[in-house]
Amino acid sequence: MAAVPSRQLKRFLLGAPLGVCAIGVGVLAQSFRPAPPTPDDRVLDALLPAVTEPAKDQAVEERRLEAIEARRAEPAPSAPGLQDGVATLVEPAPGQSVALEIRVALLRQAGQPSLTATGPWTLRSSEGDVLLQGAAQTPVALAALPAVANGLWLSTSAGSALLVNGQAYEGRIRLLRTGSGLTPVNHLPLERYLMSVVGAEMPSSWSIQALKAQAVAARSYALAHMARPADPHWHLGDTTRWQAYRGLASVTDRTAEAVRRTDGLILSYQGGIVESLYAANSQITVEAHGHLGASMSQEGAQELALSGLTYNQILGRYYQGASLARLQIGAKN
Repeated sequence: MAAVPSRQLKRFLLGAPLGVCAIGVGVLAQSFRPAPPTPDDRVLDALLPAVTEPAKDQAVEERRLEAIEARRAEPAPSAPGLQDGVATLVEPAPGQSVALEIRVALLRQAGQPSLTATGPWTLRSSEGDVLLQGAAQTPVALAALPAVANGLWLSTSAGSALLVNGQAYEGRIRLLRTGSGLTPVNHLPLERYLMSVVGAEMPSSWSIQALKAQAVAARSYALAHMARPADPHWHLGDTTRWQAYRGLASVTDRTAEAVRRTDGLILSYQGGIVESLYAANSQITVEAHGHLGASMSQEGAQELALSGLTYNQILGRYYQGASLARLQIGAKN
């Protein structure tokens, strides 16, 4: 097992070569890629939870992030990594979970969204001042606010969900003005986001091994975009240009299990994060992704799982040359 020192995290995330593949898509494949800004030292800011509270909390997050390591597992000499001709990606040793916050632009809900919550809600200014408050299911009266108000924060009580055009989301929502409309940006824990993505990308009734393979691919893709965000205010969107995200509507016990059982695992290639390509079936992976590199067929992953392959064998089949790495808190905190 080789460890990437915490000071090398930037190089691991920026990954120099993303040699296995170029960009991931959802069930509907896209042949184009977003043009994210050129990453630089500010990339670590994209991995820190954005807070309207204070710098002391940010300092704590910065110190915690300094201790993050990415540990890759290497097969022991006695374990060649092949079982019946199928490459098995070796799983790194368990480690303490890393809590990261992802920012997802709800582009499907942009415009003039209706907003409320299943519990009491609060709308704050970008400085943290309370602007509006309401009871469960009471609409947020945005028309009562000055037109110049921007970067507003909508939150609700623990255990409740925020509703955007009737669709439920957890975490917080930041409202950004774009032209004459609003773009809601969902801020939530990365692992919770993945529970939704897995259910939006695959039927939750599929084999747990296929769901686990999807969870690792989706986490790798998300991490790559956290390191190279599509926009200064959000990491990636919720459309098929990125990967499907439906909020709480696509979270099930089985998708949550798949994410928990692969906690922190990502695909790595030559020290960089693999931006994991995947699509519904092998025909799409060849037509849309053949010129970009490795790509996972979601239907193929299910077939392989039903034939008895484990999630790391499935990943080894589709992402040849990659290895598994686990993000975790290192020894120094």
